[in-house]
Amino acid sequence: MLYYHNPRCSKSRQGLALLKEKGVEPTIKEYLKEGLTTKEVKELATSLNIEPLDGLIRVKEATFKELGLSKKDSKTLAQWSKIIAENPVLLERPILKNGKRVAIGRPPENLIEIV
Repeated sequence: MLYYHNPRCSKSRQGLALLKEKGVEPTIKEYLKEGLTTKEVKELATSLNIEPLDGLIRVKEATFKELGLSKKDSKTLAQWSKIIAENPVLLERPILKNGKRVAIGRPPENLIEIV
């Protein structure tokens, strides 16, 4: 299992603590330090079966506005994936990937559903 983690985010810390309480020790990816690939972001969106603006992108993040992005933008998945890969702070967190299954930990209990 791969856990996309931002240690400065309370929900991300809560999600990791919840997983550890359940005996799950995922591989942790601090994506703000390690970065993301466009392919990786696209695979997350596809596995979640959502459009990026439907929960994968942090639209309230200052960077979203600074880039001149809007919830009304009609970009393709490839375009959004590139934007997130170039600006990983826009990725919603935390995210747990377990094989082909992916869950966004908002709330953190969502992560348990795919363990």
